[in-house]
Amino acid sequence: MRAAGPWEWPAAVELAGAVRAGRLTAVDVVGEALGRIAAADRSLCAFAEVWEERARAAARETDARIAAGERLPLAGVPIGVKGRYGLRSAGPLIAAGCVPVGATAVPGAETPWQTWGLGAHGRTVNPWRADRTPGGSSAGAAAAVAAGLVPLATGSDGAGSVRIPAAWCGVIGLKTTNTRRPPGEREQDHEHEREQEQEQKREREREQKRERERTGGRSGDRTGLAAPGVIVRYAADAAAYWRITARETASEMTERANPDPPVAAFSPDLGFAGPDPEPVALARAAATRLAAAGIVRLPPSVTPPRLEDPAAAWLALRTPGADRGPAERVRAANDRLLAAFFARADLLLTPTTPNPAHGHEGPGDRFSTALTWAFNLSGHPATSLPAGIGEDGCPLGLQMIAAHGGEATLLAAARAAERRHLLS
Repeated sequence: MRAAGPWEWPAAVELAGAVRAGRLTAVDVVGEALGRIAAADRSLCAFAEVWEERARAAARETDARIAAGERLPLAGVPIGVKGRYGLRSAGPLIAAGCVPVGATAVPGAETPWQTWGLGAHGRTVNPWRADRTPGGSSAGAAAAVAAGLVPLATGSDGAGSVRIPAAWCGVIGLKTTNTRRPPGEREQDHEHEREQEQEQKREREREQKRERERTGGRSGDRTGLAAPGVIVRYAADAAAYWRITARETASEMTERANPDPPVAAFSPDLGFAGPDPEPVALARAAATRLAAAGIVRLPPSVTPPRLEDPAAAWLALRTPGADRGPAERVRAANDRLLAAFFARADLLLTPTTPNPAHGHEGPGDRFSTALTWAFNLSGHPATSLPAGIGEDGCPLGLQMIAAHGGEATLLAAARAAERRHLLS
């Protein structure tokens, strides 16, 4: 089996449909992924580990389950999991028929900055330009999907770790809603969201326990900043990921999405970020295309919020022993501004990053997270969509942010853009 082009798989949902129908076997599809990894990963360095024997055995088991009559929604889809300890967080996908083929690269311990990855064969490279980083910390996940090694890879996003590499590799990255909800915010679909939040809380607690075990008792992320996410090439696959991990049906997602085009506003800088001109221009052009196609509405009367810079607050929350008082004040102020915005609009649009992909020497004094980490503090779901190609030949992204629990709105807009071939 070969995809349409050297970089592309069919959508994961299409692959799974072919496996369920008997046109392909999981063994075929997983073997293809392992072959691609063997051929390309010495130069790409997207994987820290490849689990060939385990993956082939799991593929055989999946074929047996299909033969026994199981209807697995992602039957036989090969996936990368973020880091060597990401299998548990991929549990719902594995139960749905996905086959993990390896652990994708994450940053090593050598640098304080996280927009890079260290694979089994060296530093992870951007598939578009080998002298550029793919972003991070879900570096290998984005590189593997962009280069066509796997159609889907899991991630986690504590400051932009899914959205930034998705933007710089020209694919789609979804960060889900954090479990933390600002006090007093209006809730919708209470019971569903409470169940989902409790499950995410339990998973986070399990991950923190594993982190303590791995690090000899040093604490993991207890700040609530990190949220699960996924990196894919196709919006339909991000929607499938969300249905499976949130336990939503397609009809429930449709019901939760507004049937009218969502009201949106574009912000080049969130009021503080100081982005380069090119990411702004490409993201603004992408937003304009969405509006021209009727996928979003950009009424001039709806203005974006001007947030307080969250950098110091984010860093304080991640620093043991730091005074969290000022950080919580910034967080509360931005929570109020975002709650007021989402009371009158559905989507906030921004560039995903203030800068293009940097070289392997690092970002210098730039925070590539400047436009993403505000929404880890606030907990809002967000996605990065391809916005276009910069002058350096690397992609840049358009970030879409929705209200808490608004994944269905994000995914409906992304799928509509995909159907109209608007994702560059």
